[in-house]
Amino acid sequence: MATHLKVIISGGGTGGHIFPAISIANALKEKDPDTEILFVGAEGRMEMQKVPAAGYEIVGLPIMGLDRKRWWRNFKVLYKLFVSKRRVKKTIREFAPHVAVGVGGYASAPTLQVAASMGIPTVLQEQNSYAGLTNKMLSKHAHAICVAYDEMDRFFPKEKLVLTGNPIRQELLTQTKNQEEALQTYNWTGNKKTVLILGGSLGARTINEAVKAHLSTMANSSVQFIWQTGKLYIEDAKRALEEIGNPQNIYASDFVTDMATAYKAADLVISRAGASSISEIALLGKASILVPSPNVAEDHQTKNAQALVKKQAALMITDAQAVSQLIPTALTTVEDQSTLRKLSEQVRLLAHPDAANVIAQKIIDIALQHQKNNL
Repeated sequence: MATHLKVIISGGGTGGHIFPAISIANALKEKDPDTEILFVGAEGRMEMQKVPAAGYEIVGLPIMGLDRKRWWRNFKVLYKLFVSKRRVKKTIREFAPHVAVGVGGYASAPTLQVAASMGIPTVLQEQNSYAGLTNKMLSKHAHAICVAYDEMDRFFPKEKLVLTGNPIRQELLTQTKNQEEALQTYNWTGNKKTVLILGGSLGARTINEAVKAHLSTMANSSVQFIWQTGKLYIEDAKRALEEIGNPQNIYASDFVTDMATAYKAADLVISRAGASSISEIALLGKASILVPSPNVAEDHQTKNAQALVKKQAALMITDAQAVSQLIPTALTTVEDQSTLRKLSEQVRLLAHPDAANVIAQKIIDIALQHQKNNL
């Protein structure tokens, strides 16, 4: 490249937005180490720690989401949006990016709105199978929209769509352990099936309640369980396990730091149906039972899960059914080799292993065109 590129990447709030954003940034740097990247996030959110830890600079905005129940609080929201837009405008003038990328989360809306109004080309990354209101609004001025599912022209202009898949954490792709070695991490052997139960960093209350309701059955089964409780539920989980004698076939932790090893150990994964989780499951070819969270915008996790169920690439249990059905279904499924194989084969067909590089190249192409147009 004749002149190094400058890229703003905006969004965050959850690992599901932050890890793909960092993967895209890393891919941009691999293609051209001179590329300058500036993140824009929301003050007080996870990205303000995770992004600097990954080696990138970040600007924080005092942005917050709408309060749909207490409308009077939204006067404060509108004021913070106004302040955020002024800060973004100042940031763009100083940084002078060639392109702005939105990955979802509070900060992406004001960043991409201001960038577009200042003549900066924008790129959206829509992770879910059902587009949110913010991305639908931002799509009007976007130069490209990178998506992970087919049929997204229901929400966006077809000519702007690029089917890329969702980037995932790089460490999942560089795992060298086999399953036997991964199981040894938990002091287990490979002669028993293993279920990985995930509820995110904070935890999923319903999934944890489903586990607690069937702990005795799990303890007496021939199956091993890696149970990520989330930090809000770990003490409760420890007490419940103590009451049944701390069975050796159930490993509980508030947060699984080495996800690559945990995935490698698992024959079956229980998870919420966030876009990043599904992308990881697909790329690693893991049989899964998805329990969509009902507490998300436009119920998009249910739609994500249904997209996989439609292709026989996952099983789904609703949040309302989970306490009674989740663990019994998992115990039956993990011992059914035919079902495990079928789910694994089908979900691999949905994987996009080169997503970060494809998105990065699209960003570069658009940025170069912008440079050329402004020479």
